[in-house]
Amino acid sequence: MPSIHRSELPPGALLGKYQHGKAYADCYVTEIAQQVSHAEYVQAFYTTPLFKVERLLLARLLSKPSTDAQASQLASGTLDSFAAWSVEERREDQLLMCDFQGRTRSWLMVIPVEAESSGGTRLYFGSAVVPARAARAGTRTPGLGLSFRLLLGFHKLYSRALLSSAKSRLLRQQPAQR
Repeated sequence: MPSIHRSELPPGALLGKYQHGKAYADCYVTEIAQQVSHAEYVQAFYTTPLFKVERLLLARLLSKPSTDAQASQLASGTLDSFAAWSVEERREDQLLMCDFQGRTRSWLMVIPVEAESSGGTRLYFGSAVVPARAARAGTRTPGLGLSFRLLLGFHKLYSRALLSSAKSRLLRQQPAQR
């Protein structure tokens, strides 16, 4: 399997409800040759140096601060909001977050993978962007907008970079720490 690649959503993915209609949804996947719990993955993802840049921007520009301790609480299921997101739905193997404006979703999932000698883990990361409500109640804009289309290429690269960064962080962790 290539290091990071685009994939179809696996069966039962919480992000699946945003896969159809006028919303945009994507899914990226990688494998790691070690067993990783969902909590370990969530904590690693939200505490990578790359994601900390995003957290800093959210704190400075939108007054939505967050800490590594809060990322740990989110991962363990004792916190339902983190920076600009809140938990929309949670299962033992996945987490679906919604941003404070209700426009975007972030999704993390793990699936154990059986290998010849030892088990590994498949790590999924996906996003969804839903159309904004139009000024008239109950109607939707025809699409996701020019800004979304202009930023889509960056979003795809950034999604791969985030997943790669989380994978690297998990690989660097010593088994004794996990």
